[in-house]
Parts: sequence; structure tokens; C-alpha cells
Amino acid sequence: MPGEQVTGPDERDVGHPNARRLATGMLGVLLVATLTSCLADRESAPSADAAPLADAAPPADALPSPAPSRPSGRSAVAAPSGQAAPTAAPPGQAVPSAAQEALSDAQFAALVARISEPGGYFDTDNLISNETGYLNVMDALDALEVRGGAYIGVGPDQNFSYIARIRPSISFIIDVRRDNLLHHLLLKALIERAPTRVEFLAALHGRAPPADAASWRSSDIEEIVDYVDRSPADPALASELNDEIDAAVSAFGVPLSDSDRATIRRFHRTFVEAGLSLRFTTFGRPPRPYYPTYRQLVLETDADGDRVSYLATAEAYEAVRALQLANRIVPVVGDLAGPSALREMGAVLREVAVELTAVYASNVEFYLWRARTFERWVDNLRSLPLDPDAILIRSYFPNAGGNHPSAIPGYYSTQTLQPVGTLLEGGFSSYWEVVTRGVVGLR
Repeated sequence: MPGEQVTGPDERDVGHPNARRLATGMLGVLLVATLTSCLADRESAPSADAAPLADAAPPADALPSPAPSRPSGRSAVAAPSGQAAPTAAPPGQAVPSAAQEALSDAQFAALVARISEPGGYFDTDNLISNETGYLNVMDALDALEVRGGAYIGVGPDQNFSYIARIRPSISFIIDVRRDNLLHHLLLKALIERAPTRVEFLAALHGRAPPADAASWRSSDIEEIVDYVDRSPADPALASELNDEIDAAVSAFGVPLSDSDRATIRRFHRTFVEAGLSLRFTTFGRPPRPYYPTYRQLVLETDADGDRVSYLATAEAYEAVRALQLANRIVPVVGDLAGPSALREMGAVLREVAVELTAVYASNVEFYLWRARTFERWVDNLRSLPLDPDAILIRSYFPNAGGNHPSAIPGYYSTQTLQPVGTLLEGGFSSYWEVVTRGVVGLR
């Protein structure tokens, strides 16, 4: 996430296919109870309609690929070109956790309330990542067969690329900044209304989508980016979109203040005004020459030169969209080393018998080490129900101690994979040892 050693929420991790227990029906039971305890006193919260119960679903690789489902109780926001047809997962990958029930909006809001801690501050906007090499771990994730289970990540939408690859049954996005929660509600609203990538990117940047948007479903991402780049921002359309976004975000059931709503509008305006040239922004520090644009991040490749972001293919985007429509990407406010957020996630996962397979921590650990709260993070991680082969996706910046052994030429930061078990061994004498011990080769 953060550029130099700048972090706050921002990044990824691993799992084992046959160990996944995708118990979605049980989430209905869990969340009905959660609603009672977390939202009873919130007049603005929607009523809690219990989702129908079901037996635990079989492993993801035994499930057919499902059509995205809309959670009950949400006022629909019209999709510009109709629902995209469901598609099979890429070869060798488990399909999304389909056959599982969608969570209602009330249940989604209850999870946000149950898990979140009070917000904190970090000196970046984090509307986009500053980790240009965020996709360099993709082939290694495939080699390790990181699939299914639960995913936890920090920061903005680079998480979606890891989610599209890993195909977890449920994901939590955690950040110390409440702004990150608001940012993800904006992205959720836009993704849900956009069956295709071109419609999503056009709406995010306040551009009119092509008239035949459905025919763009399988277009190369370069063509889509070129379309958005060539299309002028449309202030009238952006204003109309703001009204739609406000209605959609309200329907999610997360209590929002007037200030929260203004922040969501400001975030959208920032994307509209900057277009795909938007860069990672810090407050009180000068911009760095290695900060990428959003265009670069969308077009970025893995270590083998393949475009593999969640916007690179229709299949990857639709996998993320299906989870958004099912309310299974849950943004919360919290600190990795905080007193309750991660531990409450662990309680949720135990209640539904799902293990954590991957966690993306960006370079947050650099700040935790410096603040001497690193051990709290490790203890929190240890409290989670972990797949035996769970993996940590980490970002390392060389200003923290020199070039990393896994560094790939041409990238300022280095994405690494480390077994969670290695981190839990403890006994680290330095941050350098934290980021180098037992890391997985990327090639």
C-alpha cells in the first residue's frame, strides 16, 4: 500500500483447496444473532430478515459456477446493460462460492458493526495503491494452490485482484481509517450496478458507457482503458451517478453521517476529475516518482508479463461482482494490532466453520514494528482459525532496510509471500528478519 514506508491498510495472502469448508447457510444463523446484538438500537438500520438456513456447502471445487445473486431487501439500482451471464472459473481455479446464500443488507451491516473498531488516522488517501508490483505474486499463489476459505486484506481495490484469484467464500477488508470503509462502499455500489468492466470504469470516472456495453464484455482491458481515456468527463452524468450511489449506499444499511456521505461524493469526484491518471496521495509529504497512476495499476502484469488484475478479464471481474452482490466482501474499520477487530473476525469464521487461507498486510507491519505493536498483530493472527497452509501477502519498500532478496527489477516495492506459520513462530530480532524469513520464491 503506502509508498515509502507508508502504510495503513493495503494488501494480501494463501490457502489449501480441500481444507475449505464453505458453510454459507450457517452465516444466516450467525448474522441473525449479530443483528440482534449490534443493530437493535440503530433506528437507521434495516430490519433483520433472517436468511433461509441451509446445510454447509461442499468444497468450492464441487460447486457449479453460479449467477450473481442480489441480497434480499436491497432496492435495486438498474444495471446499464443487464446481468452478465455466469462464467466458469479460469482453468485450475475453484469457482466462486456460489451455491451459497447471499447475505442480506441487514446482515452485511451487522457484520460491519460487529467487527469494526473506532477509526484512526493515517496520512494517505489510499484511493489507489502505490504498489506497482502487486500482481507479481499471482503465479506463486497458483503454485501454492491458494484457493477458497476466507480472505483478509487492507487498503483499496488491489484486494479485488487477490480475491478474484483466490476465490474465497468471504472476504474482510480492514483499515484503520474509516475513509477506507467509505471508499469500499463507493466501489461496491459502482460494481453492483455495472455488469461489465467498461461500465464500471466509465462510472467510476464519470464517463458515459458505450451504447453497446454488453458487447464489450470480452474486450481486452487495453481497449477498455483507451475508451475511458478518450471519453470526456460528463458533469451531468456524474451528478446523476452521485444520486444513484447515495441511494445504493444507503440501502447497504451501514449507518452514515452527512460527513460520511460527503466523503463518498468527494472520493467519486476525485476519480472523475483525475480520470485514470489518478495517483496515490499522501498528506504532508511530497509525492514520490514511483507512485503509479490508476491506469498503470489496471494495466499492470504479473512477473511473467500477463495482465491478471481483477479488471483484466470478464471472468475475474464477475467473480468479484458476484461476491459484492452476495454481500460477501465486508469492509470494516480496525487495526491489525487492535484489540478486537481481527479477533471478532476469528469468532465469525469459527461460527461458520471457515478457515483463513490468505491475508494481505501490505507494509503495515513496518509501522507496527516501529510502534512496538507488532506482537499484538501476531497474537491477533494466531487467534484466527487458520488453514494449515495459510499465506501472508506482504509489500516491502527498500527504504526500510535495502533491497529485498525477492525484488524484481523495475519495481520499487516488492510483493512477497510468507507462510503464516513462519510468522507465528516469532522470535524476530528485526523487521528485516520479519520480511525475509521463510519467504516463498515467486518463480
